[in-house]
Amino acid sequence: MDAIIESDLFRYGGLSGKKGLRKGLRIPGFRYTYLIRKVQKNRNNPLRRKFYQLLKKKCEYKYGFQIPAEVEIGNGFYIGHFGTVIVSPKVKIGKNCNLSPGVTIGRASRGWIEGYPTIGDNVWIGTNAVVIGKISIGSNVLIAPNSTVTIDVPDNSMVRGNPAKVVSTEDATKGHINFVLE
Repeated sequence: MDAIIESDLFRYGGLSGKKGLRKGLRIPGFRYTYLIRKVQKNRNNPLRRKFYQLLKKKCEYKYGFQIPAEVEIGNGFYIGHFGTVIVSPKVKIGKNCNLSPGVTIGRASRGWIEGYPTIGDNVWIGTNAVVIGKISIGSNVLIAPNSTVTIDVPDNSMVRGNPAKVVSTEDATKGHINFVLE
């Protein structure tokens, strides 16, 4: 098993090995992440790539996830529950990122924030949060549910509200991001 898939699998309750993989493939978030990784891995094999793209498309309709294979996603990616999750293709997501239902991470098409977000490591994004524009989200950041983030967020912070307000917190993600492989 690929190291990146193994780190994604471990995020789902510490699952590992072939038995863990079989169990993980029954979890919507892991199944979808697994298919993203397989599409990315098979860039040079058109037949396999197409096969995994078709399976991924089926999961998109079934679970409501829309994350293109072009998105750069670090190890240990975690989608908490099925429900609408939308990520634009040029977004960059760091290691050990958690996404909750209703999350939108996307492009701002005009204005001073025109572009795509970059998200650091160990970031937890709560239900119905919106992260848009050419902004940088630091590492160890918690984005509270229902927040709209259009500003840069420093490391070790919590963001809440609409418009977002940054609150410095040393252990912002403690207890929210579990089962992390280093």
